[in-house]
Amino acid sequence: MKNHNSNNFTIEGIHFETGSPVRIEIADGIIVKTDEIRSLKNKAITLFVSPGLIDNQINGYAGVDFSGNNLTLEDVNRAANAVWRDGVTSFFPTLITNSHENLTRNLRILSEAVRTDEKLEDSIPGFHLEGPYISPDEGYRGCHPSQHIRKPKWEEFLGYQEAAGGKIIQITLAPEIEGAMEFIKLCSKNGIIVALGHTNASSELILQAVENGARLSTHLGNGCANFIHRHKNPIWQQLATDLLTPTIIVDGLHLLSEEVQVFYKVKGPENIILTSDVVHVIGMNPGKYVFLGSEVILTEEGMLYNPDLKCLAGASFPLKTGVENIMNFTGCSLTNAINMASRNVAGIFGLSGRCCLTEGARADIILFKGKGIK
Repeated sequence: MKNHNSNNFTIEGIHFETGSPVRIEIADGIIVKTDEIRSLKNKAITLFVSPGLIDNQINGYAGVDFSGNNLTLEDVNRAANAVWRDGVTSFFPTLITNSHENLTRNLRILSEAVRTDEKLEDSIPGFHLEGPYISPDEGYRGCHPSQHIRKPKWEEFLGYQEAAGGKIIQITLAPEIEGAMEFIKLCSKNGIIVALGHTNASSELILQAVENGARLSTHLGNGCANFIHRHKNPIWQQLATDLLTPTIIVDGLHLLSEEVQVFYKVKGPENIILTSDVVHVIGMNPGKYVFLGSEVILTEEGMLYNPDLKCLAGASFPLKTGVENIMNFTGCSLTNAINMASRNVAGIFGLSGRCCLTEGARADIILFKGKGIK
């Protein structure tokens, strides 16, 4: 996020890629110069420096539900400030399957918030619509309310895009739904990134969706029934297809560590995106809450569970938890972990100026304690 203070300043830290001490000069929110130095001025504490994280799926934050019925401009600002404190400098507010009225109203509120606040405009490149064009099948729909799941209609979506001020840049859908293929083509033609998710599509349909322009898999390994065919299921083909980049939730609850290891080995660090899928209960005490019209339980371990549907209902950990966990689960380097939560997202969405520490880039920068460079 650009610094709007016109005063120039410098920061120092251990470069997340090189492992060397660097000094970064910043002016008007832009990196002017990055130099290697002999040592850091403050030797009492060693901080790493990297680009800020980019989260493409934030459903809510700090008690603010982006899909809630009472969303306000002030709520959006309050959520964003909490997101920034957790090291995410760019994020996509995500709206989940809901009524036509709810989606239209909340997209307008989000659009107005971004339009009228320069900091929000800098930090929010666009919005992510997860649904309502997903599988209605139990398990695959997850906690998405079944009464609002529907077939894709381009005219309806154009209405949502108008309400959003043209800022819907990602949509998650199921390719097996009637009309989905033509819809994918239209999205791709209009520069909207299509992600496959909450789907029970066959391998053939997944490949057809990719041919028509789908490029992401939303929280792969989740949004899936508990009992699936060991061979014919939607996970294998999405893993096997090079043109699909999976987003994964590495909070230690949505995927087992061995699943994360397999996804990492198959796709490689250049073709995985870390996402949080966090909802509004982040930071709240364990207990019962309401999400998408249903009662959910936040456990002591941070799991958010819908007891009626017997499924997870989003996450309660910030993206930085996934960065730390994927290092622990796979043994990958700090460099790769950061890039999976910044550079890889930027590459898909054309945000290259937000994911590096080079001259001319935006000063979207975080300082943190780290484990070191491998």
